[in-house]
Amino acid sequence: MNKQLLIIAHHPSANTLRMAQALLEGARQAEVEGVACSLHQALQCSAEQVQQADALILFTPENLGYISGGMKDFFDRVYYPLLEIKQGLPMAAVVRAGHDGTGSVRALQTICTGLKWRWVQAPVVCKGEWQEDFLRQCEELGAAMAYALDSGII
Repeated sequence: MNKQLLIIAHHPSANTLRMAQALLEGARQAEVEGVACSLHQALQCSAEQVQQADALILFTPENLGYISGGMKDFFDRVYYPLLEIKQGLPMAAVVRAGHDGTGSVRALQTICTGLKWRWVQAPVVCKGEWQEDFLRQCEELGAAMAYALDSGII
């Protein structure tokens, strides 16, 4: 039986879309057969889709020192339906921050702690001017999550 790695992303620009796709590509290139990976737009992802997941990667750009409106919308819709259901869900996150990312990271940590989801690594913050290396960081996180899920580490 395949485990499900769900990537939930708000990617309103060409570069944030590339980063979300890099997360998915990394997860699919992890050379694991027991993990099915999928990418869902935060504005369309449902609580039912999260219920099927065995692990999550969240991706959000930082807007005005906070998570994006699309990611906030996702949490507004799924928080209470998932509150008692997916406790302990392993997760990681990527923030694309123009400045420092601390407000977005704090918001994600607060919301996910409330849901009792389990951080399996510190959030990856890609900050400052655009760098192609952001794509490598996303690929590495995707691959690490898929491998860890397949091997039972998370």
